[in-house]
Amino acid sequence: MTSTTVARICFWCLASAGLTACGTGIFEADTKPTPVVWKDPAGFPPMVIPLDNPLTEEGIALGRRLFYDPVLSADSSMSCATCHIPQLAFTDGKAVSEGVVGLEGTRSAMSLVNIGYYHTGLFWDGRSPSLEEQAFHPVRDPKEMAFNWPEAVRRLQQAPQYVRWFKEAFSIRNAREIDSLLVAKALAQFERTLVSSNTKFDRVMREEAAFTLAEKRGWTIFFDASQEMSVSECNHCHVDPLFSDLHYHNNGVQQAPVLEGFADPGQGGVTGNRFDLGRFRVPTLRNVLLTAPYMHDGRFKTMDEVLDHYASGGHAAENLNANVRKLYLSAQDRADMMAFFGTLTDTVFLRNPAFQNPW
Repeated sequence: MTSTTVARICFWCLASAGLTACGTGIFEADTKPTPVVWKDPAGFPPMVIPLDNPLTEEGIALGRRLFYDPVLSADSSMSCATCHIPQLAFTDGKAVSEGVVGLEGTRSAMSLVNIGYYHTGLFWDGRSPSLEEQAFHPVRDPKEMAFNWPEAVRRLQQAPQYVRWFKEAFSIRNAREIDSLLVAKALAQFERTLVSSNTKFDRVMREEAAFTLAEKRGWTIFFDASQEMSVSECNHCHVDPLFSDLHYHNNGVQQAPVLEGFADPGQGGVTGNRFDLGRFRVPTLRNVLLTAPYMHDGRFKTMDEVLDHYASGGHAAENLNANVRKLYLSAQDRADMMAFFGTLTDTVFLRNPAFQNPW
């Protein structure tokens, strides 16, 4: 039995427990959620947490349940976790994801590692300004959950246990106060807790561990830290500690005669600026060895293919990032870079019980 099946059974057990318990007055006493005092890991930028959606124990717990429950999909077969699997650093291992009706999307599922720190827009094209706003999209996307929010909310209103959980998290007075905004807030609270800060790289930076010779050499090449070694240009866009500069770039993966000819317009499809065409958000490299295939459309199956691409210099374009150029990496350079990429795997994060399916 899959985790999705278990979650579906859990939801319908809750819903069938008594649909008449959802009116006013089902709680006699007011409740207030328990605040969570957030502490950013050492060296990380401050996480921007909206004033109208502070972290609470109850809100995070509710968001985690919703994240793993297929209740928000049209046929109750797909949850957020379907495309964001913890063991794969919250990706799904596919070039492009498939929705409830079997339709394939056009882009790869991005990792949610440290997603709470992404303040310059979400999705590959940056079309959502916040985690709260982002949560609205998958539910109503015909290539994802293919549902509608009124029906999704109605399901939650008719599940007594969910009514109680929303009461505990947001101090609602009755089931009718459950709405899509509260769902989005709960999901955002849980997703902000998905923080990775205990890779070997982090431990080395904290002077709690040491690189091997290969890892150290790979680190040096990655950060262009020595004039005596090859240049990789990686750290210009993959800036630590997030290993993303949080911006959008054309890294030369798409070929087109003019900017308007890109198969996927990327950020330009959102901003309308022609120089944003073909630009995509820089993904994190944390847990990168677990998040294949790579790029916005999953075109590269392995990190070797990724290195091949950057060594080639990519496809020319007016807005090609200036740091994407032909590189000269030896077999040893590449092997040592792969050793360094291995130091970005966070097994503590991957196994954290607080991030797993609660059902």
